[in-house]
Amino acid sequence: MLSIMLVAIATVAQPPARVRQQANKEADKNANTQAPVVNRPSSATTAPKKSATDALTGTSRAALEFPTQGAMPEDVAWRRDVYKVLDLASDRNAVLYFPEEPQGDKMNLFTYLFKLVMRKDIKAYEYTIDGNENLTAKNVMQPKEMLTRFEINFETNAEGKIRVDNSDIPSAQVKSYYIKESTYYDQNTAQFHTQVTALCPVRKGIDEFGEEEAPTPLFWLDYAEISPYLAKVVLMNSNYNNAAQISADDYFTTNQYDGKIYKTVNLQGRVLQNYCETDSALKAEQTRIEKEITTLQDHVWGKDSSAVQGDTVDVVIVEEGKTKKASKKGKDDKESELNSSRAQLKRERTTGSAKSSSSQPKFSARRQRH
Repeated sequence: MLSIMLVAIATVAQPPARVRQQANKEADKNANTQAPVVNRPSSATTAPKKSATDALTGTSRAALEFPTQGAMPEDVAWRRDVYKVLDLASDRNAVLYFPEEPQGDKMNLFTYLFKLVMRKDIKAYEYTIDGNENLTAKNVMQPKEMLTRFEINFETNAEGKIRVDNSDIPSAQVKSYYIKESTYYDQNTAQFHTQVTALCPVRKGIDEFGEEEAPTPLFWLDYAEISPYLAKVVLMNSNYNNAAQISADDYFTTNQYDGKIYKTVNLQGRVLQNYCETDSALKAEQTRIEKEITTLQDHVWGKDSSAVQGDTVDVVIVEEGKTKKASKKGKDDKESELNSSRAQLKRERTTGSAKSSSSQPKFSARRQRH
C-alpha cells in the first residue's frame, strides 16, 4: 500500500520545470510536421548559368569551330628553322595582297589581321632589333600604342573606343611578309613536316619626295593563334580559274607560297646578307640551305640514295627460290645487270616460255639499301 501511494503522488505532483519541458517538446514536434518554407531568390537576382563555351576565349572558340593542324612536338628528333621573306609581287604570293582596300566583305590578309588585332582577338608582338620573334606576354603591343608608333590615323569616341577608317589602314603599303618556317622530323609518326610558326607583315611606304622608304617590319603574330581565324578567310587560288578557292590557313599549311631565305637560326645569329656580299653569293647560299633540307629528307626516304655518301645499291637476283646477292661492282655494272634481268622477264612474258615450262628459272630484281 505504501508503494502504490508513493507512485501516485510522484505522477500527480510533477515539478513545474518538467511540465514546461514537456510542452516545449510537443511544440517542436508540431513545428517539424508543417511544410518547410524555401527561400527562393527573385528573378532579378538569379544569375544565369554559364555554359562551358562562354568561358572560352575568342581564339579557343575559333579553334573549336575551325580546327587546324596540331602544334609541332617538343621532342622532335631533328628540326631546322629558317626565316623567309614573301614578296607579294610574286604570282604565288599576290593572293595575299589583293584587294588593296576592302571591297564589301572582301579584304586582303593584312586588313583582316589588323582588324583582329584592333578587336584584341589576337595579339601583336613587338618586332625587336634582333629580328627574332618574342611571343611572350611582356612583348605584347597595345592597339593604341601600335597606331601611334606607326603613325596610323584613328579616332577615339566618348567611351574611349578606338576606330580606324578603312582608308587609313596601310594595307596597300604592306608588300611583303616575314615568316618563320620550321622543317622537322617527327619520329613518332616517321614523317617530315614543314610548318609556319610566326608571321610578320612588312610595310614599305612612300616618303614626301615620292621615294620608297626602307622596309619596316610591323609586328610578329603567333601562327598557332591566328590559324583558326585564317581558316575563315577564302582566297582565290588561280589566275586562270577564278572559281578555285582556298583558305588562308590551307595556303600556309600546304606551303603554296614562294619564299626566299634571308636568315637561319644559327649560333652566331647572323643573317645571310652579313656574309654574302653579292646577289649571286646570296642566291647560292639560299640554294645550299634548301638543298641541305631536301637532301636529308631524300636520304631518310631513299629517293636519292646514290647521291648520299656511304650508301650502296645492290641488285638481288632470286632464282628458283634461292637468293643470290650480286658482288660489289661499279654503278654501271649494277645497272647493266638490273636491265638484263628486266629484259629476260620481258622476253619470257612475250614468248610465253615462262608459262609452258615450270623448270625454266625465274628472275626478279629489286633494289636494297644498306
